[in-house]
Amino acid sequence: MEITEVKVYLANEGKLKGYATMVIDGCFIVRDMKIIKSDNKGLFVSMPSRRKKDGSFKDIVHPLNSETRKMIEEKIIAEYKKAIE
Repeated sequence: MEITEVKVYLANEGKLKGYATMVIDGCFIVRDMKIIKSDNKGLFVSMPSRRKKDGSFKDIVHPLNSETRKMIEEKIIAEYKKAIE
């Protein structure tokens, strides 16, 4: 899998620092990932989710392993840092 494009849309709403869209292999897009600043973890990426009837949230898309999550977060956070410069 190759992340072929990342776009970051800045927001400064408390802990929410921006939104990201990523394209995988030039043929699959994931929108509305959130870039969040945590007090103890620093920046991280939250996957798009939907509220369930019971009020909890469930990710719509998400990586299946920690290596893929790390790769996605590194790419998106790098683009976020470029955008704030």
